[in-house]
Order: sequence, then C-alpha cells, then structure tokens
Amino acid sequence: MLRRELIRPLPELLKAHAARRGSQTAFADSRRGVSYAQLEARTRRLAGHLAQLRLLPGDRAAIYLGNCVETIESYLAIARASAIGVPINPHSSAAELAYLLDDSAARVIVTDHTRLPQVRRLQAERPHLTVVVTGDEESGAVPFDALAETEPQQPARDDLGLDDIAWMLYTSGTTGRPKGVLSTQRSCLWSVAASSAGVLGLSETDRVLWPVPLFHSLAHIYCVLSVTAVGATARITEAFDAEELLHTLRAEEFTFLAGVPTMYHYLLDAARDGDLSLPNLRVCLSAGAISTATLRAEFQETFGVPLLDCYGSTETCGLITANWPNGTQVEGSCGLPVPGLTVRIVDPETHESVETGEEGEIWVGGPSLMVGYYNQPEATEAALPRGWYRTGDLGRRDDLGYHTITGRLSELIIRSGENIHPTEVEQVLLRVPGVADAAVVGSAHPALGEVPVAFLVPAADGFDPDEVFAACREHLAYFKVPEELYEIGSIPRTGSGKIKRHVLAQSPARLRAVSSGSFESLFRLEWTSPAPATEAGPVDGDQATSAQRAGGSVATADPEAPGSAVVDCPRGSLDEVLGAVRTGLTDRSGRVAVLTHGMSHDPAQAAVWGLVESMRADAPHDAPVLVDADGGEATAALSAVLASGQPRALVRGGEVLVPRLARAGSGQRVSRPDPDGTVLVSGADQEQAAELAGHLVAAYGIRHVRLLARTAVPDLVARLTELGASVTQTVRAPGDRASLAEAFQTAGPPVTAVLQVAGPETLPTTLTGEVELGPLQDAPALDELTRETPPALFVLSAPIDNGPAHAVFQAVANRRHAAGLPALALGWGPREELTSRERLALFDAATTVDDASVLAIRHELAASAVDTGAAGRLARLPAAERGRALLDLVLSEVGVITGGRPVHGRQSFRDIGMTSTSAVELRGRLAAATGLALPATLAFDYPNPDALAAYLGGRLFGDTSAAGPDTEPADPAAPSGEPIAIVGMACRLPGGVTSPEELWELLSSGG
Repeated sequence: MLRRELIRPLPELLKAHAARRGSQTAFADSRRGVSYAQLEARTRRLAGHLAQLRLLPGDRAAIYLGNCVETIESYLAIARASAIGVPINPHSSAAELAYLLDDSAARVIVTDHTRLPQVRRLQAERPHLTVVVTGDEESGAVPFDALAETEPQQPARDDLGLDDIAWMLYTSGTTGRPKGVLSTQRSCLWSVAASSAGVLGLSETDRVLWPVPLFHSLAHIYCVLSVTAVGATARITEAFDAEELLHTLRAEEFTFLAGVPTMYHYLLDAARDGDLSLPNLRVCLSAGAISTATLRAEFQETFGVPLLDCYGSTETCGLITANWPNGTQVEGSCGLPVPGLTVRIVDPETHESVETGEEGEIWVGGPSLMVGYYNQPEATEAALPRGWYRTGDLGRRDDLGYHTITGRLSELIIRSGENIHPTEVEQVLLRVPGVADAAVVGSAHPALGEVPVAFLVPAADGFDPDEVFAACREHLAYFKVPEELYEIGSIPRTGSGKIKRHVLAQSPARLRAVSSGSFESLFRLEWTSPAPATEAGPVDGDQATSAQRAGGSVATADPEAPGSAVVDCPRGSLDEVLGAVRTGLTDRSGRVAVLTHGMSHDPAQAAVWGLVESMRADAPHDAPVLVDADGGEATAALSAVLASGQPRALVRGGEVLVPRLARAGSGQRVSRPDPDGTVLVSGADQEQAAELAGHLVAAYGIRHVRLLARTAVPDLVARLTELGASVTQTVRAPGDRASLAEAFQTAGPPVTAVLQVAGPETLPTTLTGEVELGPLQDAPALDELTRETPPALFVLSAPIDNGPAHAVFQAVANRRHAAGLPALALGWGPREELTSRERLALFDAATTVDDASVLAIRHELAASAVDTGAAGRLARLPAAERGRALLDLVLSEVGVITGGRPVHGRQSFRDIGMTSTSAVELRGRLAAATGLALPATLAFDYPNPDALAAYLGGRLFGDTSAAGPDTEPADPAAPSGEPIAIVGMACRLPGGVTSPEELWELLSSGG
C-alpha cells in the first residue's frame, strides 16, 4: 500500500516527529545518538550556517564521511539549506575525489579528521571549496559541531520543493566515468512510500541495524530517508564485522537488517559455531548482487529468515521489483514490479516488447525515476528514451509476471555491489611501461560475487607486476585494483577491435602476481617453537634415561610413556633406510617414535616421514611419533618431544620445533623456460601431468615436449601436438635410471624445464608393508642428471596424500635450493577442491615464490596461530620499549597475511597491497592479540604500521604521543508476520559500497 502521507518535504517530516516523538532516538552510532528533537534542531542550525557560508540554493555540497550520525545530519541539513547533497565514497583515491569535486562543482565538503589531509591537498588548487570538519580536534577548518550546536544568524531556508533537485549520487556508467544521478524529494520519498513503507511495512516501531555504507544509494533511500520519513530508530555501524554484527543483533531487539549478499555470506560463517535466536528480526534487506540458491537455503536454515530476492538501481531511487511477503515464490526470480512502476522487457535493438519468457533489456517507468545525469545530456537522453529508464540489464518475465535477471548488456564488473568498468582500469594499465595491451574481466569470487582480473600482453622488455599494482593503487580506488595479473600472448578481439571478454576468460594465460602479495590457497611450511601451552622447555641430556641401543633402534624409558621405543633410522639409500625401519618396528608395542637425521635434505630419511604421515591420516593414534634431529643431541631430545605431545617435531640446536602453515608470498623468482628448449615430463600418465604439460605449451609457449610414462599416452600426445608442440614419448618403468639418462640424451633441443608428477599411489597401511621405490628414486636421479646444466624450471609435483613422494620431492627441492639451483616441490590437496583454472594459477604462482616447497590447498589459517598473550607481555615492558614491541607485533601479523614479505614501519598499507579482505583479517588478528575491539577499517584509517602501532599503544596504555602531530591517516583508497529477507538482484547502486572483506566496501567487497 502506498503511504502518500510520507511524500512531504523533509523539514515538515522532521518537525512533526520532533513534536510527536521528540525524545525517541532517531539515529545512533557507537559514539553518540541523536533524538528526533535533536535531529530537527541540529539540522536546522547546520542549514542556517551553511547558508551563511554562501552555500546557495542549487549549489552542491559533498559529504565525505564514513558511517556516522554526522553523515545523516549532513544529508538532511544540506537539503534544508536548499542545496544538493553529494555523498562520496569515503575510500576514494585522491584522483577520484578530485574528479568528483570538479565534476559536481561542489562548494562545500563535509569530512572528518581521517580524510582531512587528503582534502587539504586538493583544496590548495580549489580555493572556492569550504571545508567543514567533524570531531573535536583543532583543524583550522569550519567545525561541524559548532555549527550544529549554535544558532545561526540566518535561519534554515526550508524551501526546497518536492520537485527540486535534492541529491546527486554518483554511479559508474557505460563510459566508465562516474555520472551524477539527480533525484528529487518526490522521486525518493515516493520509493519510500511504495517499497520500504508500503511493501516492507517499515514504521515508527521498527529498530533498524544498518551496516551498509551511507554514501550508497541503498542507504540513501532505505536508511536516511526511510527511517526519517516513518520515524523509526536506526543503529549505524561504522564497518562490517560478522562477529560484531552478530553480537549487536543478540544484544538489542532489532527488527530490520540491511546488507548485501556478501555480508550474509560472512554472517553465515560466523554463526555456524553457535546458536542464534533473533525472534524480533522480521526483515533483512540486501542489494548489490544476486543471491545464490545455496545462500538462500543456508541463510534460512541458520537464521530462520527466508531470503526474498529483489532488484533495483540508483536511477530508479530504489527497488524496481520485489518478491512479496505473502506472494508466490519463484526460484531465481526477483519478483513482481513495485506498485506504481511499469516494467518492460524489450528487444535491445528494436526497442519493441518481447514475448513472455523471452530475454530482453529491462526498461522501467514510474514516479521514482531520476531526473537525469548531471551535466550529461547525451547520456541522459540515451538512458531515458520517451520517459523510460533503460537499465542495461537483461531479464525475462514469466506468465505470472515474475521477473528474472539473466545478465547485462554492459561489461560492468559488480564486486559485492560495487560497479567497476573494465575500460577505466584498462586505461591505467596501458600507461604502465612494458604493457603492450591489456584487458580486464570479472572473475567469480565465492564471497564478493566478482573481482577484477587483468590480462596483460608484455612489450619487448616485459612488465614489472609491482609497477602495475603501484600504478593501479595510485589512480584507482582499492576495490578497482585487479586481484590478479595474468600474462597472455594476445588479447582476443572482434574484427572491429572490441575485446572478446567471454573468450578472454578461457584463454591460456600465466598468473604473474596477486594484489594482496600472498596467495590465498598457496602455503609454505614453517618450523617454529611450540605454543606456550604445549612447549616442552629446554632439552636436558639427563631426560633421556636407560637408553639402550639394539640394532637400528633405541629403546628408552620415559616418565610419561613407560616402555616407549625409538627407532633410529640409519643413513643410506631408500631401500636400506626403509628396511632398517621395518626391522626396528618388528614386535614393538606401546608408544613408538621414529628418529630421522636431516630429513629436510635427505630423500631417504624424508621417505620415512612421508610414509608415517600417510599412515597417520588413516590411523592417527597408531602412527609413530616423528622426530628429526641434528648433531649429537638426538637422544637428549627424545623424551622432551614425547612429553610435548606433538606428533612430529624437529630438534635443532637443542630446541624443539613444530610445523605450522603460513601463506606463501609472491617472490622475485622468474621461472620462464626457453620456449625453444625441451620440457621433460616424467609421470606423464598422471592426470595432473597432462594438465600442466598442456598449460606449459599453451601459456608458456613451450614447443618441444618429451613425455615419460609407464604406458603410452596417445591422447596427450595428440592434444599437445594440436597446441603446436613437437612431442615424443618414452615408455619406461619408474626407477630405471638408465632410461631416464637416455631420455635426456635423446631429448633433441636442450632440456630447459623438468616436471615430475607423482600420482595418488596406493600406500601400505603399516610401516612394514612394501613401498614401490621406483617413483621415489626418479626425483634424486633427475636432480643428479641436471646438476651440470640446470633447467630454468625444475618442478616436482605430488598430492600430499602420497606422503612418501611428497616428502622425497621436498628433500630434493631443498637440496637443490641450498645449492642455488632452480627447484620447487609442489604439494597438492584434494584435486576436486580446486577448479582447473585455479590449479593452473596456483602452479604459476608457485613458480614465482622464493620457497623451495609450497602446498596448494584449501585452508583457513587457524585462529590459534594468533599470539593472544601479546597485551599482557606488552604491559610488563618498560614504557620506552612498548613502541618497538607494538610495531614488531603489527609487522609480524602483516607478514602472516602477506606471505612473509619484508615490510617496514613507514611503508603504506596501500603499497604493501592490503586489500579489504586482508584488512579485515589483519583487524581480526590484532584484535585477538591485544584483546581490543578494533574497527574493520583499521588498515584504511591508519596509513602504515608505524601509525597503526601508535594507535594500538594509545588504546592499550593511553599513550597517544607516539603517533606524533604529523601522522596522517591513510589515503582511503589504500590497499563501500513471517520474517522476510529482501535480497537485491543485480542492483546497480552507486560507486563504492560492498563487502565485508571489503565489506567496508560492503557495498564497500570487497574488497
């Protein structure tokens, strides 16, 4: 039902609420709240002062703030001054902010101290710009609070007509340049009356929880105006954090929640570990991307609130279609048109309506349409032919009138609700030295929907990925920076020169780098001291008592494990070592430990570790404890390791070390074999060998391939030949060194790359079972055969389930790496967990890292890896030492997230490659380490580790002097009845919201 009484000028609505419910909280954030009486008075005073600052009717005033009550007050005060409010993404880069200020011709900008340095730099070239700053700190700018709390000499104008331009929200258009969407009070309040109040039933009794960025169109309509119009209460969160949002939902009786599908994805992850009862929550509003069937099902199962898809845009000031609470639910549909709107499905070429069920472009007509694009008459005419708005989206309508979005005519990438036009990113890429051609496409992301990925054609001298990312971070908002850089031979184009993006995404290409500096599914193994809870303490030689050597074993009595036995592996060949281990384990009972020596570089010793680890996967309680020791302290270390409870450990210099996973960071290694040389592929009958060989030919340009396999592989030969390679094959038994040497001698062009692939071999279930040695012997043989003329690429690949092969490959790679020779041992998790595209990208990534051994697996770094006792230790330090210790803590946690790359205190998070996803992860790790409640925007609010450490010092110990008066916050661009949830499908809302990863991006992805 349309609530026509809400379509009134905002001053009238505010005065009515102040009179009827003056003490009721209207809006609140974590710092302050404002009642309706205060909201009316403060916005009236602000409007009068803005008029005194010569903000004339029709002038533009920019709102450059994060989520806070002051943003709401700015929206309303500017309208009461009869000016035009221009909300801007608070994470804009300097170049983007400059464009928006110039394009809108803003005369006033309202900002905060975090963003003031960036604004000041731009104001120097724009003397007409008046800066109003929120907060209590002295800044030299016009103080926001003083304006809101003192009576102006000039009263608020309060004469803005319902059909006068009131707001201008920027969105990315088909040209890639942001366009200002002009709207009136009538068009926006009509949407409030028809959808938020009419369809969703929002009223003065509702309590709204709002974690969505307030500069976004979704917030403009469904928070600022809807809450104000109906007289509801809204709690604004500064950023999205799933755990904090769940805590807030539990703590207060909210009835209305807003977000994006990405946000709900993170909420589901956070809610899986505990019960969640939210009996008061009746509506969840979401927009910005299409919700999947899986998300809808899991959300309803977890929260008891069904998701209801809808569809809207900035140009229509809100929803276009919606599934009704009590109506028919059609799977995948975005519902029926909002009452009062007319939706057409037309042929994009003829503009004639298509038949029911056919796909066409969606056109919209009705009272909520925008007036047009600011200063862009041609774009306005193209978007609004004969009073209809052309959405540029494709969809179809069924017999019952339900609409389904099928795609879009434009090439926009929608990253958790944030629009990114490929052309804008490509223009930046093409200016980078060494880039001959470039194209950008959207790549599917499980949380963000899509992320931008760049394909680059190198010039003769090639390009530097670091320079590419630096250029992008300088000229683009962080959510527009490509997540990945691929090198490709050429960009596929049509005869007229247009990029064939749908072909590009499937073209052979080589991953060169990722923006975060670390690879999400690529890990290295680190050996560190055990956590304090399990630390065994220093090793004392007296701890190993009653030691008795017998054959290849040592029997020892341990206070914690009486009668335990230790099998000491002799040095020797593979068969000798495994034979000695079998003998030593015969008839052993009780707890058993296997002691190896130098397994990280000795393939035979490593094979024992690998075999035991494979057994442990099937029978974790029966497998022996693994200990690898150096020097003469082995016996002294045994009891300490057994007492520690660790299933595996190294002893180095008397210290017990245990393994942990850390993300592998991108390195400086360039492993590009000569395409005119020969690639030797051993184990070519394995599925992964075929996949990688094809990738080397298609993406690396290899032209000569020698295949070694147990049986002939005619299909692979045919495929590689079709790709343009000259292929020969040799059938041989693994472990036959003579045939391996012959393959090198008869390879044709010199061998410039070696790839050995082991498969998921069937392994014995006990250490005394037989192990096929042939595949394990090939890796050391390949090492020896390539010592004199090392190939540029030497990769040993095995599934981690094949423990012996994976361990032997690691030892061989470590040995070569120590000798300064190219080598990489690449271990794989379950094959089905990764797509073919992901596997090939991880192979490319692995060849760039500086580590000799990496793992390609789906894995989330455990929270237990965070040092949760940091705050206590810091408190015990002298004050003079805390700053350095805090900086070390920050640098350490940044290193975990970015793959261990060296970082210094003054290096900006943007240059480090911090994305919104990694920023949220950093916030979580520092919160766990310090015990502080930290904002998700932490890495965007402080420019570098030095400033962040100073902030933490202030929070922990009240010492704010460390930051210094010249410490500037980071450029925001561094790297926006039955319970019902409304989810917006392909809702094209203005630039910059998105994701919890982003999610300050949330709509801010984002990431």
